[in-house]
This record gives sequence, C-alpha cells and structure tokens, in this order.
Amino acid sequence: MKPLEGRISLVTGASSGIGHACAEIFAEAGSRVILLARREEKLRQIARHIEEHTGRSTLPVVCDVRDRQAVETALHALPSEWQAVDILINNAGLARGLTPIQNGSFDDWDEMIDTNIRGLLTVTRLILPGMIERGEGMIINIGSIAGRQVYPMGNVYCATKHAVRALSEAMQMDLLGTGVRVTNIDPGMVETEFSIVRFRGNTERAASVYAGMKPLTARDVAEVALFCATRPPHVSIHDVLIMPRDQASSTMVHRRT
Repeated sequence: MKPLEGRISLVTGASSGIGHACAEIFAEAGSRVILLARREEKLRQIARHIEEHTGRSTLPVVCDVRDRQAVETALHALPSEWQAVDILINNAGLARGLTPIQNGSFDDWDEMIDTNIRGLLTVTRLILPGMIERGEGMIINIGSIAGRQVYPMGNVYCATKHAVRALSEAMQMDLLGTGVRVTNIDPGMVETEFSIVRFRGNTERAASVYAGMKPLTARDVAEVALFCATRPPHVSIHDVLIMPRDQASSTMVHRRT
C-alpha cells in the first residue's frame, strides 16, 4: 500500500514548476490530486500525464487564486467524492520585476500580494474547516529563502514571502489541538518558470539567474513536501529550508566560470 493511498491532495499553481512536481509525486505516492491553476490547456495536459503515469485520478480546476469569488465557486462545486481534502499544498506564487522600491510598479505589487498572500489565505480559509471537522489534515505552504532573507530590489516579493512564513507560524498556533499539521517549506534557487515570469518572458535574462551554478529542481522540493506529508500523524515538521549546494544565502551563490 502506498503511503498516501486513499488521500486527496489539492495543489495550487499546479500547471508548472513545483506545483506540477508536487502533483505528480503525490499521485505516485497514491494520492488522488486536485490540480488548481489558471492555464486550462496546460493543466489538462498535466492531469492526463499524471493519470497515465500513475494510474491515479486527477481533477483539474481552472481558477485564479487572486479571484476570491471564483475560488469559492470552484471549491464549493467540487464533486462530493473530492471534497474531503486531506493535504493542501499552497504553491501558487510569483515574482514580478527586480527594481528598487522607489521605481516599483503598483500593478506588479498588487499581483504579487494578491497571489502570494491573499490567494493562499483564500484557499486555506475554504479548505481548513473541513480538515478541522474531520480532526486531521495537512497544509504545506511553499515559501522561499526570500521569506528569511531580503535581497536588493526584491522588496515586495520578499515581503510577501515573509508573510507566508509568518502565516505558517500563526497557523501552527491557531490549529494546535485540531489534528491539522502545517509545514512551511522555503526553497532557495529552483530552476522553473519563476525567473521567466519575473522578467516577463525574457528567457535570456532568466537563464542568467542560474548561469554557472546547479540550482534545485522542482522535484527536489516536491520530494521534501512528500517526506513531510508522509510522517506519522504525531510528527509535524514545522519548517524546512532547502538550498542547492551552490547557494549559501539569498545573495551568496557559487558560480563556475
């Protein structure tokens, strides 16, 4: 029997990167997976691949976590056999731009705050009551090294990830005694679409972020999430920092020439 047999996992931001990897690896471990993201075609392709690769059922849900009403509608409309979510992976998040705060874009700030903080809160608020009622469940919040160490021109993105870490700690306190566990995972540099999104499709600039060093892969982070989710029920891993060997801090990276 696989460790997550009979469980239902909901992954936000499941159409790429860490979210995609989490959906895949949790399905491999026996979970049925709800994949929530904005890009319908990409989401359905991933869902089909997971079902073919693992034999596990998936449920694609096309939704933008920034739209509270849309999230409420989508989650309330889940088929009855998908409603008892056991594991919520709050992965949806993004960075926009890399500029001094005095030159920052209000639109970029709104997008990061609405996705990284409000989106996480909306999904969590809608899923948590069911977990509490059943007396068990798990929330995994995907944060960032930026939630521990601010770096130049990262201002608002770093602030949103500090908020994720604070919310993880607050959840651990508020949910004490409910049977619901909360894990915060802060990755360092992971090569996904993150930098492409940050630099709005500038692939050359995005590639330069990882030049000369070996970053983490999305699956590296997903494996940590799976480890946390498969501990015995009395074990709660509160906080994880995972870094590539070539990175010592948010600003110190070893690059080979």
